[in-house]
Amino acid sequence: MAILFIAQDVKKPLLKYRNVIFWIKQIILKNNFISGELTYIFCSDKYLLDLNCRFLNHDFYTDIVTFDYCAEKKISGDFFISVERVMENSRFFSVTFEEELLRVIVHGLLHLLGFNDSNQEEKKAIREMEDNCILMFENIENGHFK
Repeated sequence: MAILFIAQDVKKPLLKYRNVIFWIKQIILKNNFISGELTYIFCSDKYLLDLNCRFLNHDFYTDIVTFDYCAEKKISGDFFISVERVMENSRFFSVTFEEELLRVIVHGLLHLLGFNDSNQEEKKAIREMEDNCILMFENIENGHFK
């Protein structure tokens, strides 16, 4: 039940990874699942575009591509996150890089937990869940709730 953060062709973003790991585990538990192997791979736009084209036949930039390896109630997967896209989106939405990165991290996780965003109603619901999860993160310190 490891949660790993690695960098592919970019510098690994600065985050309080102990807090992020605790946060991810709490979200999984709150949704009545158990944590399996989760790997977050930070990469460039170019690297993620190549993955998006090769595996999903999508020829466009995106902030995250998620590969689902879940089995029953065990949440497992790989999350490829474009650091460049997150940076651009943070400026566009006038939020900090950290907040946008947390939003992308949890967005991928919510997909593995069964939440979708294929229509406006689902997009609104998943955005609310992201907001609630970010509020939860703000109450974590040193790998525990404050």
